[in-house]
This record gives sequence, structure tokens and C-alpha cells, in this order.
Amino acid sequence: MTKTTTSDHVLIFDTTLRDGEQSPGATMTHDEKLEIAEMLDEMGVDIIEAGFPIASEGDFEAVAEISRRSKNAVICGLSRAMPRDIDRAWEAVKHAARPRIHTFIGTSPLHRDIPNLTKDAMADVIHETVTHARNLCDNIQWSPMDATRTEHDYLCRVIEIAIKAGATTINIPDTVGYTAPRESADLIKMLLERVPGADEIIFATHCHNDLGMATANALAAVEAGARQIECTINGLGERAGNTALEEVVMALKVRPDIMPWKTKVDTTKIIGLSRRVAQVSGFAVQFNKAIVGKNAFAHESGIHQDGMLKNSETFEIMRPEDIGLSETNLVMGKHSGRAALRSKLGDLGYDLADNQLRDVFVRFKELADRKKEIFDEDLIALMGDGTDAENDRIKVKSLRVVCGTEGPQSADLTLEIDGEDHQVTAQGDGPVDAVFNAIKTLFTHDARLQLYQVHAVTEGTDAQATVSVRMEENGKIVTGQSSDTDTVVASAKAYVNALNNLLVRREKTKP
Repeated sequence: MTKTTTSDHVLIFDTTLRDGEQSPGATMTHDEKLEIAEMLDEMGVDIIEAGFPIASEGDFEAVAEISRRSKNAVICGLSRAMPRDIDRAWEAVKHAARPRIHTFIGTSPLHRDIPNLTKDAMADVIHETVTHARNLCDNIQWSPMDATRTEHDYLCRVIEIAIKAGATTINIPDTVGYTAPRESADLIKMLLERVPGADEIIFATHCHNDLGMATANALAAVEAGARQIECTINGLGERAGNTALEEVVMALKVRPDIMPWKTKVDTTKIIGLSRRVAQVSGFAVQFNKAIVGKNAFAHESGIHQDGMLKNSETFEIMRPEDIGLSETNLVMGKHSGRAALRSKLGDLGYDLADNQLRDVFVRFKELADRKKEIFDEDLIALMGDGTDAENDRIKVKSLRVVCGTEGPQSADLTLEIDGEDHQVTAQGDGPVDAVFNAIKTLFTHDARLQLYQVHAVTEGTDAQATVSVRMEENGKIVTGQSSDTDTVVASAKAYVNALNNLLVRREKTKP
């Protein structure tokens, strides 16, 4: 199999569902994974790394179902350099119209010490496992993990072995975000010059953002000859995250004068995907995040505002509509109907099915009864409220708190747990502590609260508060989020949301 792309085309390999989900606490449900995969497929992503099939039964089932449903993208499953891993990956992706197996092994001195393999022994493992994968599938990607800290002579040797064994894509991971742009480019150039057969395969780049250079490193690698970028929506990923899809795609779109390479990504779908991934992962997008942050198209300085009024190009290098944002004068309130809500949500990047719209409309009306005017940020918060999931085992039914200067503060709470109502009154050091104590009484657990965070969605005394909660249990980290005009209610729902995510995580990690 020879190259499948022209020299001016850069393949976008999205690993949100695999590397992105490895962010501590970023657990996604089966249905959420299917939804994100469908959105990525419609967006024009070339390859979707749908998961790590041998990691759990849940991962296997998600990859298999995504493979069956995909219409355009190559569907890829990750595997270690072990025959049973590779077989499991193939069992999952073989249902795809265009399947790919991605197998890897750590090649740097530090990583070779983990399995205690000599260079020769590791070379043999690479030959055997890539050959095994190629006998199952004709689209094979191979990665020398921690490539940027691997000796160049040995890196060239093992890449040559992988190519001869049948690898069609060689991915060069900067696994710990160690390298800099010049090094990233020089490494790709060196491999293209030194490795026999390098001109017959595609080189990919997989960068982490530990030093804040993931996007720069990925683009430098493309300039040097790489033709596949591994990335995630919102830069989600382990530690400081991965290369952000929206950043590399928009950089190529905005600067064709110095980066004359194209992608197939429909950029108008970026904002919708960004918001949905933030919602299902529980990882909010920072306000000043490039491309998709709340402030990306906001201007406060008087000089900037004056320039924008005269000519938007004075302080904007791209248009909001390029990423799927559009301005509207439609004011939302309690008299607004379904059609207006659908239109407004469409402007904000949300494309809802009829059943989704019905659910959101009910919650919109409830919010409109408490707020005179519904701002864009309120609707985004409403869409990001994951506490009303139909299949959640725990739900907040009712809550009443007593607080103020005269203690003790207490909470009367009713939870629905597995279909049955349970009620308790608990006390605490403040209303939120009382609520959390009540929840722990009704649903006993050993998870430790790591983060409790509140921020106002909009201004005013009737503003919604968005509460974020992070919890840890035996190394499993989960997050929960909810919004409400009542901060204590939002706190209760966010805590319960985190517990529901913890229950999902427990199921996924069952032996």
C-alpha cells in the first residue's frame, strides 16, 4: 500500500476518543462516544482513533459500534505490541469500511527498560507484531513511543523494520511533550532522508502540550514532510493535553501563504464539536483558549473596539462564522417557542434531533420562568448540564436547605437511587457541605472530593451558576458539572453527576 494522500493534503487523525479520554476524569459513556464519533465523521476527519479495544469490554464495544456506523473516516483501534492486543483491535475495527490497526512500543532507553528488552530483542518484537497486524489488515500504523527521546540510529533501524513488515503509516510521538519546533522538523527531515522506504509511507506527528508547544511542533513536522497530524478536540489529553485539532486546522486555513497544505475538515462544525466534547468530558474550555474559547472573538480594549467597528480585520484574523459561530439579534425569553430555540441553538453550534430539542425545551422553559432574559451563555450552560441523563442511577428529586448566620446549616434531600426515593436530613459547615453530607449518607462511597468550583455564567443576581466537581476513588478520577440559578442546587446536581460518572468508570474497569 503506497501513499494515500497528495503532497498538499494533510490527514487529520483525531484521538479524542482514545488519548483524549485518558485525561483524568474525562470518562465518556458508550452513547456519548458514538455521538462524538458521528460528529467527527461528518466534520471530515480522515482517521478516528476510536479507542483501545483491549483496555476494557466497554472500549471494545464502543470501537466495534463506531466501526459499524462510520461512513467516511478510517476507524482505528490502538494496541500494544502483543499479538493478543492486535487480535482484539482487529476484532473491533474489522467492521469498518476502512479499518486501521495502530500498534506501538516504547523505543527510548527509558521505555526499553520497562519490558527489559535489548535493542535486538525489541527489534524482533517489532518485526513480529507489525507482520502479525499486516496479515490481518492492510492499513497499519506503527508508533515508536517516546520517539523524540530515542537514539536516532536506533529509531531509523526500527522504523525501517516496521516499514518492511508492512506498516503504511509511521507515527512519531512526542509522548512527554519534550521537544521544540526546530527539533520536531529536524527529526522528520532526518527520517525521510535516512530510512529506506520512507518515501513510500506516511509520516505522522503526535505531540503533547507539556511545554505549550504541541501545535507549533505539529505544524513544524508538517513543514518538514509529515502528512498526518494526530490531535484532539479542545486539545484534550493526558497531562497538559494533545495538539488541538481546531488550532492546527485553522492555522492551515488562515495562513496558506506560509503553510500551503489543506485538510478536508469542515471548519464550520468546530464550535459545535468543541462544546459537545467539553460537555461530555466535563472539561470546560478556558475562556482564552485559541479558536474556541469564550474570549476568542471578544474585544474589550477601546482601541480594539474602535478598530472592530470600522473594519473587523483590524483585530480578527478569522471570522466567527468560519468555526460555526454566527451573530443573531434573536432575544430569548419565556415566550420563545421551539422554532426560535432551535434556531438560536443552531447559531451557537448545536444541531439537535427532535427528541433532544424536546428535552432541552422543557429545561429552557423552566429556566425562563426564573430569568427575565436568556443569554447565549445561559443556553450553552443549559446544553452542558449533564445531570438529567435518562440512564443515571442517581438523581436529585428535591432539596431544601437552612443556612445563614444562625447555625447549624442543614439540608433536607431526596435522591432517586436505582428507581427508588431515599430521603435524609444532614448538617454541615455551610449549606453545600450539608448537601454533600446528605448525599454521602444516602449513597455511601469512599470517593474523595478534589475540586469544588463555582463560576457565574452571566452577570446579575439571577445569573446561573455553573458548578464543577472533581472526585477520586482508588486512582479513578471523575468530574461532574451542573448549572442552575440556585448555586446550592447546582452543587448537589454536579456532585451527583460526578457520582454517576464514577459508577460508569467502575463498570469500565471491572476485570
